Amino acid sequence: MKEKNRQIVLANRPKGMPDEETFHFIEQDTKELEEGEVLLRTLYVSVDPYMRGRMQDAESYIEPFQLGKVIEGGSIGEVIESKSENFQQGDIAIGMFGWQTHYVAKEKEIRKIDPSLAPITTHLGILGMTGLTAYFGLLDIGKPKEGETVVVSGAAGAVGSVVGQIAKIKGARVVGIAGAEDKISFLKDQLQFDEAVNYKTAADLKEAIGQACPDGVDVYFDNVGGEVSDAVLTKLNRYARIPVCGAISSYNLESVDLGPRVQTTLIKKSALMQGFTVGNFSNRFHEGATQLGKWLQEGKLKYQETIDEGFENIPNAFLDLFKGNNTGKLLVKVADRQHEK
Repeated sequence: MKEKNRQIVLANRPKGMPDEETFHFIEQDTKELEEGEVLLRTLYVSVDPYMRGRMQDAESYIEPFQLGKVIEGGSIGEVIESKSENFQQGDIAIGMFGWQTHYVAKEKEIRKIDPSLAPITTHLGILGMTGLTAYFGLLDIGKPKEGETVVVSGAAGAVGSVVGQIAKIKGARVVGIAGAEDKISFLKDQLQFDEAVNYKTAADLKEAIGQACPDGVDVYFDNVGGEVSDAVLTKLNRYARIPVCGAISSYNLESVDLGPRVQTTLIKKSALMQGFTVGNFSNRFHEGATQLGKWLQEGKLKYQETIDEGFENIPNAFLDLFKGNNTGKLLVKVADRQHEK
């Protein structure tokens, strides 16, 4: 079966904020299946801040996107044709096949997921890489203890919202930082954060963080970098731990992001600051996913998704990440399931 496959490829390497010229839509036929392969119709694709870094031709923890090639990323698809003994028509699978409407996958490239256990989109969010990022970053690097204060920037995002909830499970006092009043309400009313600070409306961010953290900051889970993090670092307690997950505030800057130097603060506070990526913990993904799933089933974790619709809207959804327009995990729905079991 040959299907028309629409793809979004990287047209050029952006300087500053990507725009519509960064991406190019192409169409081609899918190839004939060989033994051990399946044809997937994409149902949902993930858009994530780390993708911005891969648009640069620079050394990093992951290879850059190639010009003229499809944008890779987490995707969920439905098997519509199979020459694999391990997959049959109608199965739902997850992989890194990215921004395209169809994909011919070797069976080792994808993993089957069970739609009866949880909504399939959770495998791109709270039960997927974003949930695992929160789990390992907070627990292995942050190591929150009962009664400590944990501050999370980008707290209403896919990772930050899970970090705060896990910190609450561990008995910490949790303060979230976000940039809109509806997000502040979401953190306090739905996720039960103890306090939340709107960095866009605070007259003095250092003072606002200080008021929200009267006993100082023991763990700072950093998703944003920039001036927000500069303010939080002034409130660190002795032996504070700082997992550095992201720096979205600087991803689209055309010059080096300069700010206060952190060395003196780290020395004075005997603090630990450690960058990480979820891939560092790849040999423990099953452990993390199992625990996250258990907490989800027990009602200890909640999640929110922002789901845009339409393949053609994927680039705009990606750009929305840098405008703070999403709450929770941002996904794009590409198609409905056709083969219901």
